[in-house]
Amino acid sequence: MIGMMLNQKETLELEYLLKKELEELLLDLSDERIDGLVRRAMEERYKIIFKLYGRFVSPRELSKYIRKKSQHV
Repeated sequence: MIGMMLNQKETLELEYLLKKELEELLLDLSDERIDGLVRRAMEERYKIIFKLYGRFVSPRELSKYIRKKSQHV
């Protein structure tokens, strides 16, 4: 386990980066042209970033980035 101390500005920047990455992953995962190994890698990345983002934001904010049932393969 690794610990990190961040000031408020760094925390906001990290939140922003994680949020943008989640948005991009959700968009890419909705693209049916992506399949196989690439899709699985993206899904794994989504899970990791989603959990990490959940450490910084409220459950209400996190719920905006939950994948829809139709997005699961």
